[in-house]
Amino acid sequence: MLDIQALRNDLAATAASLATRGYTLDTAKFEQLEAERKTIQTRTQELQAKRNALSKQIGMLAGQIARLTATEDFDEADFNKQQIEQSKAEAGTLGEELKQLEAKQPQVLAEMDAFLAVIPNVPHATVPVGKSEADNLEVRKVGEIPKFAFEVKDHVSIGEGLGGLDFETATKIAGARFSLLKGPLARLHRALAQFMLDTHTEKHGYTETYVPYLVNAESMRGTGQLPKFETDLFRVTTQPIQNKLVPLFHPEAEQFEGVGNFYLIPTAEVPVTNMVRDEIVPLEKLPMKFVAHTPCFRSEAGSYGRDTRGMIRQHQFDKVELVQIVHPEKSYEALEGLLGHAETILKQLGLPYRVVKLCTGDMGFSAATTYDIEVWLPAQNTYREISSCSNFEAFQARRMQARFRNAAGKPELVHTLNGSGLAVGRTLVAVLENYQQADGGVKVPEVLRPYMGGLTSINAI
Repeated sequence: MLDIQALRNDLAATAASLATRGYTLDTAKFEQLEAERKTIQTRTQELQAKRNALSKQIGMLAGQIARLTATEDFDEADFNKQQIEQSKAEAGTLGEELKQLEAKQPQVLAEMDAFLAVIPNVPHATVPVGKSEADNLEVRKVGEIPKFAFEVKDHVSIGEGLGGLDFETATKIAGARFSLLKGPLARLHRALAQFMLDTHTEKHGYTETYVPYLVNAESMRGTGQLPKFETDLFRVTTQPIQNKLVPLFHPEAEQFEGVGNFYLIPTAEVPVTNMVRDEIVPLEKLPMKFVAHTPCFRSEAGSYGRDTRGMIRQHQFDKVELVQIVHPEKSYEALEGLLGHAETILKQLGLPYRVVKLCTGDMGFSAATTYDIEVWLPAQNTYREISSCSNFEAFQARRMQARFRNAAGKPELVHTLNGSGLAVGRTLVAVLENYQQADGGVKVPEVLRPYMGGLTSINAI
């Protein structure tokens, strides 16, 4: 969430910056809500001051009545009593107006919160301005693109030829955009995840975490998935009925209280980053570096052409996710480090890739800066995204109220970062295509062989 002070202090500049992302800030709506908030706040303060003054006046008059009665000046005492009644009546009127304002204030604040919740992050000054991925800035290319003396196959043909990739059975079990791996390919998938975890924990200093795959709405709000992207998520609503969990579509579900709403995680970023929600982290604990291997669930509505074939874009896929919670002054240094950690995996696997800096129009909702790592896929004759590494600055922390105590002992928002280290399924795709052999087999990258029991190649079952 944006710092509201940025809107209050320079609305035009903030709107102009957001416009480079293709987002039109409704400045009139903000000014209306801000004016309502100010009016309520100012009027409330005025009424409270008047009520306090009346209370003091009533107290003074009551004291005078006691003294006047003692001196038998009853006429003056009666006059003071009349003034007290008038003051009490005026205070009562003020109290009624205050009640109305107190009832209206939360409504205006809630409307302002809803307004702010769908505004994307302001891009960092170094982010190139552009409208789409065509305007992204290539930072570097690493590795040599392989050359083949035979006709290149895509990962679907390779996997099916090896007998280890089965989309037909996956569709029968679950539906479209799911895959089923078996035999050596399933083991290769597991080996990739284990290799990534070992590398990040043993060489890069991350703490491995095991996190829930179902999270509450507050966690989704904290990292920016809600409310803007609810249609992209899988929601699970359950209700205990006679000790059974009843799904959302159960005809009796709405008749019972206590329905529990959960969301399947679209990425481990959500549960891992929310570990610090509503926390004040001691300064000496920063930076915090976590890694988690989880499945990810995304509705991926719509058609994506060639990506509907194979494992590139699915409802369920695995990722090894890197998350860092850092001091604000260190977040851009941390971003470069996190990017390097993700690159290390591709370097050790011997996969060619490139790094691009996303332009303003291609960045994710919560990001202030993003690097994409794109791996070479021979069958597509192009680079495809395998990791996004982003610095969110204080955007997520403000939503989560994730803070640390600075050197002066005062709470301050942390900066959050995350990146895929890497997407396991897409890495498997890249290995199959870049290490394919003329006989239909696949050479196992050397760094994975210890995880594969020494296996050097995968051949048809």
